Amino acid sequence: MTADPDSTDARRKGSGPKGSRSLVALIRELPGLFIALAKAELTQFTTALKKKAIHAGIGIALIVVALLLLFFVLAVLIAAAVLGLAVVFPGWLAALIVAGALLLIVVILVLVAMASFKKIPPLVPTETVAGVKEDLDAIKGMGKYDR
Repeated sequence: MTADPDSTDARRKGSGPKGSRSLVALIRELPGLFIALAKAELTQFTTALKKKAIHAGIGIALIVVALLLLFFVLAVLIAAAVLGLAVVFPGWLAALIVAGALLLIVVILVLVAMASFKKIPPLVPTETVAGVKEDLDAIKGMGKYDR
């Protein structure tokens, strides 16, 4: 396949509908072209983000369903533990032992969570607040700053 030599020469010489426009006209088109490009990029970005959000939503929904089923599995396992201990002990004692074990697990988890919460630094950004105070002192002419 060969290109038409007349059309190639016409493009090189600047003749034709787009080639005959002046430099000023081309420069005037630039903002519109940039805006169109930005809109196209934004549309592409939002489309990709929507696809990712849909996939994330499906994944989150499936995890919620799995956790709900896990809750029921845990209830069945607790009932099985009570019934298993009821072979050796009376039913009320078996239920009390399982409840005590669960309560012990809850207490341990709460203590570990409390220790974890104590490690959280203060929510106020102390370094930023100190920097702003120094800037205000510098504006007022007080404190240490370069003069």
